[in-house]
Order: sequence, then structure tokens, then C-alpha cells
Amino acid sequence: MTSIVIAAHNEAAVIGRCLDALLSDARPGEFDIIVVANGCTDDTVAVARSRPGVRVIDLATAGKSPALNAGDEAAVGFPRIYLDADVVLTTAAVRSLTAALESAPAATVGRELDVSGRPLPVRAYYAIHGRLPVLRDGLFGRGVVALSEKGRARFGRFPDLVADDLFLDSQFAREEKAHVTAYTSKVATPRRTGDLIRRLVRVRGGNAAMRAAAARGEVTVPVRSADRSSWLRDVVLPRPWLAPAALCYVAITVLAAVAAKRAGDGGAAWGRDESSRQSDS
Repeated sequence: MTSIVIAAHNEAAVIGRCLDALLSDARPGEFDIIVVANGCTDDTVAVARSRPGVRVIDLATAGKSPALNAGDEAAVGFPRIYLDADVVLTTAAVRSLTAALESAPAATVGRELDVSGRPLPVRAYYAIHGRLPVLRDGLFGRGVVALSEKGRARFGRFPDLVADDLFLDSQFAREEKAHVTAYTSKVATPRRTGDLIRRLVRVRGGNAAMRAAAARGEVTVPVRSADRSSWLRDVVLPRPWLAPAALCYVAITVLAAVAAKRAGDGGAAWGRDESSRQSDS
């Protein structure tokens, strides 16, 4: 039985489509789906409980790491999949991830960026970001990470840090990560430039907190370092026609870096971009 843990904080607009996709072709008893609602003030709990066979844990306090740990404690099966509530993953995709884990301890799917209707700066940013090599071999940026039982045994509890996907990525060498390219995670990009900057502040703050924890010995595996020049070396120089988009990319990246530094401890709060979670219905 594959256990799927979904940490959900105010995800009423999107959790239904997430669960419906998982359950669309699932056989009875095939999946153990646990939605861990944490600090929700909307109808996330009610929507999740309306789906047959889905178990719901309702935590009073918001926090992704505590939610993932609570889901892990309740989960009964392996492989174990950690899925973001705003990601649509089909039954067939879950089965492919399970099959991939027969030869690797960790797996994820491809990545599809939804930039439809977004303003030019957002589209320009992702024209660069979407081509970064690090997004091809990492486990992050998709909202989907699958682990075998041996892969999950690499660590204990999730640390109280925001960058859970970077933490998971750090547990495995490149050759230990399988990528199921036949299926993709459709990643909704921010609908406004300001929302993109807010998302990047959270990501940069969370990653910085993770690396600081590793430097203090609180995280016991090497954490991937940031490659600040990859956008130029690996993306723009081989594709000079992307230079105008690169100007937007650099400007937005610098703004986010300054804002993250001013914000201080980016690892303490679960801030996020709300615009990409708007229901399309």
C-alpha cells in the first residue's frame, strides 16, 4: 500500500482536485491518503473528509514540518509520497513513481510550469528559471517526492524548517534519484510579480535557514549549495536570445534577496504566494 502524505494549510480551493486526481482510478486499498490540515481557517478539512477513503488529521497550529511528521506517524504503508495540496497527480503517475522506487530510493516526476495569463516579468523569470540544470536533477520544485522504505529510513523526523524539499533532496546522491518523465507536476506560477517576489523570499529564507542548520550540525547531511551564476553560464550564454528575459530574472532575484535578508529568519514562518492557489473554476 502506497501512503501519500499531504500537508494542507488553507487549501480548500485546490485540495479537492488534488484528491480527485489521486483517486480517479485507484483500486480499493491501493493508496493510504492522509491529509494533515494544519491551522486551517477555511473548509480544507470538510473538503478532504468528503472524499471517500481519505484520512484527515486536523492540527490546530500551522506548520508544514509538524504536519509532515504527523502524517508520517499516521501512515501505514510504503512507498511514501509527500505531495503538495495544490499539485495534481494522477493515479497512473503514482503507480509509475512506485515502480521507479524499485531501483532507486527516491523519485519524482517531471515539471510543467503554468505561466498562462501571467504578466511579462513573471513569464520572463520562469523562462530562465525553468531552464536551470538544478531543476532537472533535484527533487524540489515539483511538490512531489516519493521515497522507498529504505529511502525513508535515511532520516528521522522532518526538522522544523521551511525547506522540506531541499532537506529531502539532500538525503540522496544524484544517481539515487529517479525521474519519471512520462508524468509531470503542473506547477502554478504566481499570478502577479509581487507574489513571485514573496514566494522567492520564502524560498531563499528557507534554504538559507537549512544551510545554516547544516553548518551548525543540526542537519547531518550535506546540503546542496546555491549556484548563483548558473542562470548565465548554463542558460543565457548558450541561448543569447534569452538576454532580455535574463534582465527581469536578475532584477527579481536581487529584489527577493534583499527582501529575504531584511526579513531575517525565513525558516520560521510558512509564508507563501496565495495567488497561485486561486481556484480556476
